[in-house]
Amino acid sequence: MVRGLLGKLASRSLSVAGKWQQQQLRRLNIHEYQGAELMSKHGINVPKGVAVGSADEVKKAMRDMFSNQSEVVVKSQILAGGRGLGTFKSGLQGGVHIVKAEQVEEIAGKMLGLILVTKQTGPQGKIVSRVYLCEKLSLVNEMYFAITLDRKSAGPLIIACEKGGTSIEDLAEKHPELIIKVPIDVFTGITDEDAAKVVDGLSPKVADRTASIEQVKKLYELFCKCDCTLLEINPIAETADNQLVAADAKLNFDDNAAFRQKEIFSLRDPTQEDPREVSADIFSLTGSLMTFITMKQMSCMVNGAGLAMATMDIIKLHGGTPANFLDVGGNASEGQVVEAFKILTSDEKVKAILVNIFGGIMKCDVIASGIVNAAKQVKLKVPVVVRLEGTNVDQGKRILKESGMALITAEDLDDAAEKAVKASAT
Repeated sequence: MVRGLLGKLASRSLSVAGKWQQQQLRRLNIHEYQGAELMSKHGINVPKGVAVGSADEVKKAMRDMFSNQSEVVVKSQILAGGRGLGTFKSGLQGGVHIVKAEQVEEIAGKMLGLILVTKQTGPQGKIVSRVYLCEKLSLVNEMYFAITLDRKSAGPLIIACEKGGTSIEDLAEKHPELIIKVPIDVFTGITDEDAAKVVDGLSPKVADRTASIEQVKKLYELFCKCDCTLLEINPIAETADNQLVAADAKLNFDDNAAFRQKEIFSLRDPTQEDPREVSADIFSLTGSLMTFITMKQMSCMVNGAGLAMATMDIIKLHGGTPANFLDVGGNASEGQVVEAFKILTSDEKVKAILVNIFGGIMKCDVIASGIVNAAKQVKLKVPVVVRLEGTNVDQGKRILKESGMALITAEDLDDAAEKAVKASAT
């Protein structure tokens, strides 16, 4: 998830995920070890490391890669920040440990297959399926570096701070003067002057200045070539041998670029995502755009983002609270509508479902048939309020009426919201 700092610094214009609220975002998230491998391919200095998922793989990695290392860094891999300060449900404190070589197997064994809870996962936590074993570098200075997208400057924004490795959000709040921002002209690209400003903001103590400028330029090049929406390194560090090294890696990518970044998007780890959102994505691949967003209390099925916003607004106006919305797009099939209902009803906290469809390309009779079949298949235990308008609306209403199902119909959006709020309260 985008760090809180970036939401504050990039002119407060980016979408920020507060605590563990889940929301639809146009970005692929990959693990730290995957980000490190990608940066290494682009000529960026990263620690030597390997991701492992079993005790046997840990033993092999220690034998093949770290036989001469006295200490190794063991990092749990989940798609959430705050791992170092997290706690495993087993009681183990911290998802990142620097341990002696002979202790690596023991510590890795206490992470693999277990659930890590951090400030960004929520109390449910996330399961650690892989750990990242890295060489322990001799760091002499830790700094912060990020590239994100800034609406104010209409282009990439590089953020740098001479202090890093800890909570950058707290540092930005207490010492904002330490944070520097360098907007990059998207047409010109990064210049030597731009990169030099960033290096000055990092204030390296021992790293070669010219080499550091080249590293900044390579990071920007990766950001653009790979269609990133975020590239965050905390810490970007100086080593005793005068190198600037990315000792951490947090990268997000624009989902709209999936067609030209197939290799990167193959790295997606659906086991780290909400299974309902994964299900919605599966159906989007079959031709119908289904967007699932989790909130709380009342589920909504709509066709179109604008209608979704209006529906949620009017629910709030009538005193209700949206639980989620699923956008079935403009050409969903009857079968997809059935699957949409399965997704919506998978949350036991949902008290009612509001279907608000404006039939254009999406025909009301198709939606109605899907609703009736879904009600039969999933054995609905919550009230369903349906408002249909547009193409084939009369046929749709007749299908609902003749179904014999206990569906609540509404004449307009205001009527639908009022009935849905009332139904969810009973």
